[in-house]
Amino acid sequence: MFEDFRSKLNEKVMTKLESWLDTLIEMLPAMVMALLVLIVFFGIGKLVRKAVHKILSKATMNKTVIDLLETIAGILVVGVGIFIALGVLNLDGAVTSLLAGAGIVGLALGFAFQDIASNFISGIILTLRHPFGIGDIIETKDIYGTVRKLNLRNTILQTPQGQIVYIPNKIVFENPLTNFTAEGQRRIDLACGVSYGDDLKKVRKLAVEAIEELDNYNSDRDILFFFEEFGGSSVNFKICFWVNFRTNPDFLDMRSEAIMALKQKFDENDIMIPFPIRTLDFGIRGGEKLDTMLAGPVNGDTNGSEG
Repeated sequence: MFEDFRSKLNEKVMTKLESWLDTLIEMLPAMVMALLVLIVFFGIGKLVRKAVHKILSKATMNKTVIDLLETIAGILVVGVGIFIALGVLNLDGAVTSLLAGAGIVGLALGFAFQDIASNFISGIILTLRHPFGIGDIIETKDIYGTVRKLNLRNTILQTPQGQIVYIPNKIVFENPLTNFTAEGQRRIDLACGVSYGDDLKKVRKLAVEAIEELDNYNSDRDILFFFEEFGGSSVNFKICFWVNFRTNPDFLDMRSEAIMALKQKFDENDIMIPFPIRTLDFGIRGGEKLDTMLAGPVNGDTNGSEG
């Protein structure tokens, strides 16, 4: 009995092996074709990666972004080759299952990591558009500082006080951004005031001369001078001029020099920058003198106390 069982088992195994061998022989041409497809697409993938690297190297110097996009392009090409190879092997059902699974996984990951994906895509766009570079001074979302690094998730700034700030790329991309160093120059708007007794034409002439005597202002651009208002104790004006700008001290030093030059010029020509003046009014209805208020009730006051 045992011999019969072993004989039948051997017969079934041999039959199965022969079936597999026949299937393998039948599929051998398709397998060779699928293998050739994979080899060809691996080669195409390498060529595509080199082409992407060459193109992106002209658009950006960010090696992280270049490597990432180069890798994605290569994977996409190889992925197409894999699906074609499965089709050659008549594994259409497997292809359909893989595509459906990839779609579901992609949808789930999209919901789970949408912020990361947004920052990632924003980082790529910022790198390609290049609205600022390393070392530029920018302001976005009320954060002002020097760009130290741009990666695929954050833009890293250093504030004038020395703090390091990590700003998600999505915020930088979606909000207004001011690049102070893009043009290589910046305007200083300096406000001041003079007394009502001064000659305003003389004031304007002296203020412009004070700025023109500075060493580092940009003489290629006009100095602008405007009287703005009649203030409480002064006639207020604003003088505007341009300076070459790459770092914060370029702006701060020139503004400080301009304040000192303006004060010195006015002092030398007897132009007064007045202190704020306050007029104090006494009494319930106003118009009372201070000594009268301090003296107390006047004679005949019915509310005074009797002796």
